[in-house]
Amino acid sequence: MGFVCPWWGGYFIDNPLRRLIHDPAKIVGPYVRPGMTVMDVGCGMGFFAIAMARMVGETGRVIAVDLQQKMLDVLNRRAARAGLAQRIRTHRCQADVLGIHQPVDFALAFAVVHEVPDVHRFLGQVHSCLRAEAKLLVAEPRLHVSGRAFQAMVALAEAVGLEQSEQPVVRWCRAMVFVRR
Repeated sequence: MGFVCPWWGGYFIDNPLRRLIHDPAKIVGPYVRPGMTVMDVGCGMGFFAIAMARMVGETGRVIAVDLQQKMLDVLNRRAARAGLAQRIRTHRCQADVLGIHQPVDFALAFAVVHEVPDVHRFLGQVHSCLRAEAKLLVAEPRLHVSGRAFQAMVALAEAVGLEQSEQPVVRWCRAMVFVRR
């Protein structure tokens, strides 16, 4: 397994200045609609999960998945302060088992795939959660993931049954949207 961001590192990653670089509305807004069930894998302290909870509205749900309980605890507190706790369900996964079986309309894996021990298995587990025609957005930081490593991940995604849909521009990242056909 690669380096896993320590729980306290989330305070450096999830801050108001980051919205200038990674605006959730611009990054996930094109894929998230009211009423959807969406999943944020490697959600950390909720940078994207809380924004998506606003986007899915009162009838939608966000499944926020992380390996570290302390990240999920901070996310729960932030969601409660934002009045969005009822829209977000947190789930602590294991290093090699996602543990989610609920179908979702959209999934996000932002700066997380390079941290999982078995990328093929991880992508297969995410694939199994996606409804037909649902999308998965993977964004990996250029500083951690080379172009060659990203292309290897894309090939693994295709091997589990995901199809490349589009390549959005995400600042400082390599990104791909996949669709489950």
